[in-house]
Amino acid sequence: MKNLEKIKLEREKWLTWKNIVPMRDAIRNIQNIANKQTYNYECVDWFQVGNRENLSDEEFELLTKNAQTLIPWRKGPFDICGLQIDSEWQSNKKYNLLRPYFNLAGKVVADVGCNNGYYMFRMLEDKPKKLVGFDPSAVFRSQFDFVNSFVKSDIVYEMLGVEHIEMYEHKFDFIFMLGVLYHRSDPISTLKALAKSLNPNGEVIVDSFMIDGDDEVCLTPFERYAMIPNIYFIPTVNCFKNWLNRAGFKDIEVLEITKTDSTEQRATAWSFECSLEDFLDKTDDTKTVEGYPAPKRVYLKARRK
Repeated sequence: MKNLEKIKLEREKWLTWKNIVPMRDAIRNIQNIANKQTYNYECVDWFQVGNRENLSDEEFELLTKNAQTLIPWRKGPFDICGLQIDSEWQSNKKYNLLRPYFNLAGKVVADVGCNNGYYMFRMLEDKPKKLVGFDPSAVFRSQFDFVNSFVKSDIVYEMLGVEHIEMYEHKFDFIFMLGVLYHRSDPISTLKALAKSLNPNGEVIVDSFMIDGDDEVCLTPFERYAMIPNIYFIPTVNCFKNWLNRAGFKDIEVLEITKTDSTEQRATAWSFECSLEDFLDKTDDTKTVEGYPAPKRVYLKARRK
């Protein structure tokens, strides 16, 4: 625990990095607006807090200017007092896809790789006992703080990674880990860390890029996959299920399989200039620019043995 506290303190210093300081300033700049009243929020596709009538024209302009300081917004979308932050990923699609498969009421929940907290803000509708996000990015933490200035939730945001979850101060009833596993060079050890971090009969929902096939095999991209450099293993569904079994999970269930398309991931004024369409072969959108199968995801749910 002592070591983890030391890591936490060290990570907090990342918020003082030169490229992050303007983002922290943006949060301070909107504090008077955020604190002037209590804003209601709605857990809908465009996660909404407050409405346009809550702000004067001058306040809305200030909100807009400072929200733009935190570009790129990769996850969302958000509607803050009428300001629509149209993120690169339409994360509502993934959340709505998985929504029928969990009930977090009264549970202690972790979101590993939580980005700016979009999913956690949506999870508030279930009234979990506690929500903890894990993500080491100072950019994503700053976006979370910006939104939470208005929401004023008691979500805990830790600038930690999945490698720290076993050391955390308590265990969890439910863990989400979305968009993380293929970034880990040892997927089974990563999944073992989740299993060890769960309470008895605790559950996980995890996803991964996948390749078609019945064999328990995986693709190991040479350098990049869809122009992403740190992708290590892309399994078949059976391979992924085998990883979970070896990591200490049972009752492994395939929830959904989806193909990523431009209705879910695309460039916007609030994100990067390049997005999915730039990562696919211009003449054959079933392949990435490297010639691999185009991005396809599988979502699995499992219970700790």
